[in-house]
Amino acid sequence: MACINQYTSRLDSLNFGDMFGGDFFLTWEKSHDEILATFTIADALRRLRENNISPRIFESGLGVSLFRDNSTRTRFSFASACNLLGLEVQDLDEGKSQIAHGETVRETANMISFMADVIGIRDDMYIGKGGAYMREVARAAREGYRDGNLEQCPALVNLQCDVDHPTQTMADMNHIIHHFGGIDKLRGKKVAMTWAYSPSYGKPLSVPQGVIGLMTRFGMEVHLAHPQGYEVMPEVEAVAKKNAESSGGKFTKSASMEEAFRDADIVYPKSWAPFAAMEKRTDLYGAGDFDGIKTLEKELLAQNAKFKNWECTEKLMSLTKNGAAKDGGALYLHCLPADISGVSCGEGEVEAPVFDRYRISLYKQAGHKPYIIAAMIFLSKIKCPQETLANLVSRNIPRCFP
Repeated sequence: MACINQYTSRLDSLNFGDMFGGDFFLTWEKSHDEILATFTIADALRRLRENNISPRIFESGLGVSLFRDNSTRTRFSFASACNLLGLEVQDLDEGKSQIAHGETVRETANMISFMADVIGIRDDMYIGKGGAYMREVARAAREGYRDGNLEQCPALVNLQCDVDHPTQTMADMNHIIHHFGGIDKLRGKKVAMTWAYSPSYGKPLSVPQGVIGLMTRFGMEVHLAHPQGYEVMPEVEAVAKKNAESSGGKFTKSASMEEAFRDADIVYPKSWAPFAAMEKRTDLYGAGDFDGIKTLEKELLAQNAKFKNWECTEKLMSLTKNGAAKDGGALYLHCLPADISGVSCGEGEVEAPVFDRYRISLYKQAGHKPYIIAAMIFLSKIKCPQETLANLVSRNIPRCFP
């Protein structure tokens, strides 16, 4: 299949060798070439599947998933990615495991990894905890491999932590690339990453942080907007500033949704909890102060309610690039599920007409995630991806027999 050559040729020009045998924690820990290689492999795997060519690189093995927070899209995307490559998925239920009885991280990591090629973890609830836990699991698995307990070292994929949501934002970014017709078309495009009202409390900061930490790498103008008191982690803002300087883009902040939306090419209105409050919640949980947690929740819901006007409306969309044109306006993004006013809640992040207008596009956005996760696994497990892609085409095993 000649069309796979465009992907192998693109990979030939990139330096991504360090991804082999590695993990995927934060996007800003990866080089620009490594990010581009992930997009390239994701697109290649999609092309193979679209052409009914099996992309299986495993004949056996496990993909172990651990979700410490509720999930629909990411859970099924991880399962789809593993299945696409030939792995069976086993979900680790901590309540039914020895973890509930005090089993150590080192022991758990080794016991679940005997035939595991990848471990995907979502742990996004507590500041300073989720990402640290993932790294501890990865270190323990590497020790197990080094000591000869494991025949292979499983790759760890961050399915969302307290700092970043790399599988989500990489999927978002690939959707943007396809929507605008290529990475070379993105320079100067304005991205509005804005807070939006939600009637729920405690939404993680990892999506907005992941967006400003990734999209500033492509020469775009990324505008972060939120009410006072809803700041994100200062160290992630520092990453965004550095990325913008390096890429020739911009990173700006304001306390105005209108300012962020004005002339924007892409809008991403999404609720999140204040960084300071999330730190406080982590401390309260650590101390076992559940009364304090209930009090904090009431305080945060009351604080959110002061900003119900932070809603993505048709009026705001009219301020965006080409917003006055019929069916025009910026590309609307959301990681889903969105709080849709009058549908899933009384008042929320987005007006129902806006969400409905972009519904198909949002589903396409979500559809990139299984391929992004599969690409992360692929690059960790395959030393020469170009050769493997060519072999898959040459082998030409139908994925689905008619």
